[in-house]
Amino acid sequence: MVLMTTSNTSEANKSPRMRIRELLPDLHLGDWAPGTLNSITDVPGVLVNTQEILADNGNVNTGVTSILPRKDWFHDACCAGLFSFNGSGEMTGSHWINETGLLHSPIIITNSFAVGAAYQGIYEYAIKSQGTNKGQVDWFLLPIVAETFDGYLNDLTQFPITPAHIVKGLENVSSDRVREGCVGGGTGMICHYFKGGTGSSSRVVPGLDKKGEPKNYTVGALVQANYGKKPHFRISGVPIGRILDQEEAKAAEQDAEKKAARKNLEREKERKDGSIIVILATDAPLHPTQLQRLAKRATVGLARVGGRGHNPSGDIFLAFSTGNRIPVQTISMGRREVDPWKPTLFAIEVVDDSSINGLFEAAAEATEEAIYNAVCMAETMVGNLGHKIEALPLDRVKEIMERYQI
Repeated sequence: MVLMTTSNTSEANKSPRMRIRELLPDLHLGDWAPGTLNSITDVPGVLVNTQEILADNGNVNTGVTSILPRKDWFHDACCAGLFSFNGSGEMTGSHWINETGLLHSPIIITNSFAVGAAYQGIYEYAIKSQGTNKGQVDWFLLPIVAETFDGYLNDLTQFPITPAHIVKGLENVSSDRVREGCVGGGTGMICHYFKGGTGSSSRVVPGLDKKGEPKNYTVGALVQANYGKKPHFRISGVPIGRILDQEEAKAAEQDAEKKAARKNLEREKERKDGSIIVILATDAPLHPTQLQRLAKRATVGLARVGGRGHNPSGDIFLAFSTGNRIPVQTISMGRREVDPWKPTLFAIEVVDDSSINGLFEAAAEATEEAIYNAVCMAETMVGNLGHKIEALPLDRVKEIMERYQI
């Protein structure tokens, strides 16, 4: 078996698949306009890379999504908040975010069995990028690694992801539009029994700065979608999944192979439903409690598509803000830039809670559209043990949506 790695953040996907706005240009996707790229990278300073790790025999289909909240994440923390809609999943470093409200680590999203390699890879990247000499680590870092389970299409027992993949991804992050579909950590994921994966979107909310002058704020979402039952999938309220499921069930009655494959997938999904990781970024200066509240709004977007938060699903959402720079690494074994025993004031800007509703709505809308983009951009995949997951049939979706006049 030969492993192959692909990596980029540009528009290199030559698939005929398309984002939801291309497929359904008249679809109402919320009240707030998208950013220029309609991607989490519309938030200034946010950088992303996606890598796929594949095997020539088809059994390995996995990858890594790497996110830097800002270029100098090591010294300048972002305020952050977490929400767990259902906790059957992992996001390392979450205890420290809950403790301090600060994010000062890269964010890696990958498969369930690659958490250890990703954790080590962040440390190796930090040592390399900070020029740390051997035996002289004198700083604090708790890596942020989140996962979803891709074991139906990917042979997890091969452990193909290594710390070197993590270092490579973090060294090649970009402000380009995030690649979508079967890419990055979403390579082998399944969403509502269709091929799922990575998706992104953004919203721009007009507001005011501290002087009362007009200022736009951006909210961006990146999802790794790997959850849900087919009948629950909806687009703008239309029961697309139920309609397609009924059509497929009828067709399967005439085809023994399709009927067996359908039952096999249903058994697998009942055993392990999957998960969704949502990363929300904004340049609006929110404090940690506000960011916890923002993260909760990802649930609204998830629910609109059909997520129910089943018991075996890991639905974990992280929101961070680049609107303030919080100094970290100010105390180490060899130096002190502040006196830890002398309370010292530090000024930050924060949004007035009474004016936050637009940002809440933007988080919900961006999450919803990011999931649509993940599914619409994903391609049919034949993976581990010959398991096959079909892509969402876009032509049929368009026909159904036209019937509903949406």
